[in-house]
Amino acid sequence: MAELKLLHMYPNLLDLYGDSGNVEILKYRCGLRGIELKVSRRIIGDTDTDFESADIIYLGGGADLEQQMLADDLLKCADGIRAAYENGAFLLMICGGYQLLGQYYLDSNGEKIKGLGLFDYYTEASSDKRKRCIGNIVIETKIDGESYKVIGFENHGGQTKGVKTEFGKVLAGNGNEFSSAIEGYMEENVIATYLHGPLLSKNPKLSDRIISYCMSRQTGEKYTPAAVNDKLEEECREVLLERLLGEK
Repeated sequence: MAELKLLHMYPNLLDLYGDSGNVEILKYRCGLRGIELKVSRRIIGDTDTDFESADIIYLGGGADLEQQMLADDLLKCADGIRAAYENGAFLLMICGGYQLLGQYYLDSNGEKIKGLGLFDYYTEASSDKRKRCIGNIVIETKIDGESYKVIGFENHGGQTKGVKTEFGKVLAGNGNEFSSAIEGYMEENVIATYLHGPLLSKNPKLSDRIISYCMSRQTGEKYTPAAVNDKLEEECREVLLERLLGEK
């Protein structure tokens, strides 16, 4: 049986809006293709985290308090995460995880949390805690050259700036900043986004994009996940897109 390894960072702290469900969805969709997804976890204080063998490194979302709690420990992981990223491991980061791998996050209390500096973007929140980007959101991205609408839920006070390669164009909702035209950050082996939900439950093609990338990297040959029955998922997406975009 084929095998992929996922490193789940701080699952006890970074789990807003069911974000840990993204791991379960990846495991499920891998299983449909005869792939075992082995999951390991990093908790604050661990000293034996294996970054080198990870095919996927996952960080979910967390509020300001949780980000402050884990910031120092995350900085200790900087070399391991950077080496894994440069070696081609896939990074999936949601909300707080997205913010923490940039240059810094300035929270609503004026506290500056140093990021890993893996990417050039940075995030600053208004001192007015009532100013937040909240609600359902739809963006349009490219998967293997084809347009794909990504559905999620955003709730963030932080405004992320300096993004050079966005995850997608905003069709409904805010995005990286209030009324922004773009959302998230993306590279070939990176998806960073504010979309909760969890993200992968509403967007099965994203799961398969990650699986395809990781299996292709592992085997050295182009891997195309076998087709599965996504009838229910697609029907749900149609309802949501009609509700949010007026599409039929």
